[in-house]
Amino acid sequence: MKLVIGGSTGFVATELICQALENPAITSIIALGRRETPAPLVAGPAAAKLKSVICDNFETYSDSVKKELENTDACIWTIAVTPVKLKTVPFEETCKISRDYATTAIQTLDTLRYKQDGPLRFIYISGHFAPRSPAEVPKELQDHGLINYGLMRVCMDEEGEAETLILAYGKQSKGAVQSCVVKPGFIDSPNRERREIPGLPHIDLQNIAAALLDQVVNGFEKDTLNNADLICIGRKALTGE
Repeated sequence: MKLVIGGSTGFVATELICQALENPAITSIIALGRRETPAPLVAGPAAAKLKSVICDNFETYSDSVKKELENTDACIWTIAVTPVKLKTVPFEETCKISRDYATTAIQTLDTLRYKQDGPLRFIYISGHFAPRSPAEVPKELQDHGLINYGLMRVCMDEEGEAETLILAYGKQSKGAVQSCVVKPGFIDSPNRERREIPGLPHIDLQNIAAALLDQVVNGFEKDTLNNADLICIGRKALTGE
């Protein structure tokens, strides 16, 4: 399997790369990011599976980047505006980063897939509180005056909402693309301060990475996976059940 990790130098992506290097089902890893993605120091010979691809423009891919993306089997898209930056990033820029980069990626990977040995699997990482319509804004956001945060996270405007667009692309592809949205809560790791936010569940970094890799390798259990789903899938993957 050839796997693309979009946003390869980020928090979750770094763990994805570590686990993907150890997964025999994944034979090639394209680390797509704005800067060089180093191989983990403990990777050993498996580091040969990893190729860092620097992308300067996630709206229009260069020919050299497109060449590296040809015949991708799966993609895990981690690029988004983080909650702490939402108040400082303009809405238009948030939409570009959190939605438009992802829709460009799924479209591009689809058009660059020339082999016919199975669908392209695409995972879009969203967030636990992210709604798909104003009517779906969670009570937790309403109670804390964070409705605009929820709507901004998924870029709800006239061009459409991020999760819906990603899922619709898969449904309209006639089987060529399978898309999945994952909605984790707060991701914990030993090197990250644990934060308690009312109504927001937690998931361990190793757990979510294992769950995401399991789903791109073995197929999606359903098109939207919540935090509890990810915990269950990840634990089974890590324990080999």
